[in-house]
Amino acid sequence: MHDADLVHERTYVAGLYARLDELREEKRAQLAQVRRAGAVGTMQNVSERDAFAALYEDRLAQLDAVDDRLVFGRLDLDSGEARYIGRIGLSTAELQRLMVDWRAPEAGHFYQATAFDRQGVRRRRHLILQGREVKAIEDDVLDTTMLSSDESLQGEGALLAALNSKRTGRMSDIVGTIQAEQDRIIRSSMSGALVVQGGPGTGKTAVALHRAAYLLYTHRDRLKSAGVLLVGPSSSFMHYIERVLPSLGETGVVMASLGRLMPGIHAVPEQDHAVAALKGRLDMADVIANAVANRQRTPAEDRILEVDGRKLKLTVRQVRRAREKARATGKPHNEARLTFVKILLRELTEQLTEMVEATNVGNNADRAYLAEDVRSARDVRIALNLCWMPLTPEKLVSELFSKPAILEACTPQLTPGQRQLLLRPVDAPWTEADVPLLDEAAELLGELDAAAGRGLAQREHDKARDLANARQTLANMAASGADVLMTAEELVEQNQEREARLTAAERATSDRTWAFGHIVVDEAQELSPMQWRLLVRRCPLKSFTIVGDIAQTSSAAGANSWQGAMTPFFGDRWSLEELTVNYRTPSQIAEAAVRMANRAGLVVSAPKAVREGRWAPVIDRVAQDSLVEQLVAVLPEELEAVDGGLLAVIADGDLRGEAAAALRKVYGHRIGAGAGSYEQDIVVISPQEAKGLEFDGVVVLEPTTMLNHEHGKVGDLYVAMTRPTQRLRLIASGKIPAGIER
Repeated sequence: MHDADLVHERTYVAGLYARLDELREEKRAQLAQVRRAGAVGTMQNVSERDAFAALYEDRLAQLDAVDDRLVFGRLDLDSGEARYIGRIGLSTAELQRLMVDWRAPEAGHFYQATAFDRQGVRRRRHLILQGREVKAIEDDVLDTTMLSSDESLQGEGALLAALNSKRTGRMSDIVGTIQAEQDRIIRSSMSGALVVQGGPGTGKTAVALHRAAYLLYTHRDRLKSAGVLLVGPSSSFMHYIERVLPSLGETGVVMASLGRLMPGIHAVPEQDHAVAALKGRLDMADVIANAVANRQRTPAEDRILEVDGRKLKLTVRQVRRAREKARATGKPHNEARLTFVKILLRELTEQLTEMVEATNVGNNADRAYLAEDVRSARDVRIALNLCWMPLTPEKLVSELFSKPAILEACTPQLTPGQRQLLLRPVDAPWTEADVPLLDEAAELLGELDAAAGRGLAQREHDKARDLANARQTLANMAASGADVLMTAEELVEQNQEREARLTAAERATSDRTWAFGHIVVDEAQELSPMQWRLLVRRCPLKSFTIVGDIAQTSSAAGANSWQGAMTPFFGDRWSLEELTVNYRTPSQIAEAAVRMANRAGLVVSAPKAVREGRWAPVIDRVAQDSLVEQLVAVLPEELEAVDGGLLAVIADGDLRGEAAAALRKVYGHRIGAGAGSYEQDIVVISPQEAKGLEFDGVVVLEPTTMLNHEHGKVGDLYVAMTRPTQRLRLIASGKIPAGIER
């Protein structure tokens, strides 16, 4: 590569960063000016000020997020134009284009052009940056007339450099090295559900994240207000990927693990696979509906209610008729309850009125107070609540699973043994399998009327007081000769403390009923039918990007086929794409994992590995009581092999805790969990926790248990074996699963 080319690119990139810094200062100055203006002027002025502040804040967040490796490519076109490709679009103050956003249509040639279909591209240049500095350039020459004696036709240095780089515990974007099959999927239509099937290491997650960024860029008007939801299998996985979208210029995507899809609920994984399978069944929607109907009751017999010393009768017939009318409204439980209560209060008030008038013949005094007497009577409130209690989703589901009589009444399709599995203490923590049931309950119950009763009365009182004070203030101002330019209502509004501005993503996070414009689901093979039901409810347009690998399903409630998982919710409005190239795993390790899976009876795709590694899988056979001892002994060798990279120890059951405890005695704070970090470069995790993550080196303890565990699947061992980017070691006291050794 010519030194002059490198000097030229460094100069150009320095200019791009200068423009980026200039834009940041410009937006900071504009934001400061808007904030100094304060909440003054008319309501329209204040609204416009808030809108501009939001615009400048969003743009600043974007400019700050794309600083690292701002530009990564250049296209030399037949027209003579040199087109730079980067994370965002940049132009001069005079609107001369300096760099094209990677998502723009004219940037597509960077990923799609080949020597057989040049698409007007003579040369594709990869700019390899470290921070803000160009460290190297790598050229793919597509037009052979450009070749000189010291140039090759096509290079893969940028891709291989990215694949061989050390892992840090955080996922990096692949925006500079997107391959053609990935780019085609990223830029495909947003309508319907797109399922992306891919074996380990094919870049499913990266494709899903880049597709989310692409759709937000291409369909900005539609998605900016509705938002995009990204769902992953666990909190550690979400932590692992959280920096990718901001680095691509998108900061407004809602990211949630399966346990965080119900606002206010922080669910833990469901430990019992049989319980997870039961709660994931689609007929649990009927169970929740039965539980709601069960709380709309009629008394066994007529009841006598005391109101202000008089005896009123509440009949079974009255309650049944009121219940039928309330249900006929079609409203959720808590809203329909208002109709139910209104009907019975009116009938009881009429009954009380007749009694009063019978004892006060000729007295025509106003009887309006009798309605309040009935409403506030203790007997009446107890009777109506027993018939139709206002409920929260948490209370409904908690009582369903903690009270055997209610559970039996609501689950006629379950056996006694299945009901016993579902029973639990009333204070048990919520699990990921509970979240769809809580969401179903929330849909059927509707919102509790927080503004009802004395709360509403107090707010109305405060509002009236504030308006009266405002009117008096304005009257005093007018009497003193001042010009009054606002109404009392506007004065009250301006004097109220303003809530902090919330983005669409922030509002969506706290609003269960929010309808997203698009949903991205990663590790989608793990979702139960009830979890799919929840997600489809969140996106009425059914616009989804769904990525996963059926062969890696480990959840008892997960999918056995995409057809079976998709058809009940999407009908024929879904399509399937497959990624065929393994970018992560060296060929020796990938082939061993596929052989093991095939010998164990699992049908897996075998994506072609793009590179051969330095090591075949290393296998240690030890005595059963020496597993952890051997792990401690060989770990220095593994750490030296990955040379400062990230190392994972993957173990199942109690063995995981034993391994972590032994390693902490030697390595202290370096031992972590989840995806790890710069500080914690050794993690001890289960196969389920490893799903979706990648490490430089992996040590698998007792691989046979991941096949023979009571609830295990071949997928657990397959997942564990396909996490490394460099080196795999297996330590076993029993037999080595067939196929691992050639």
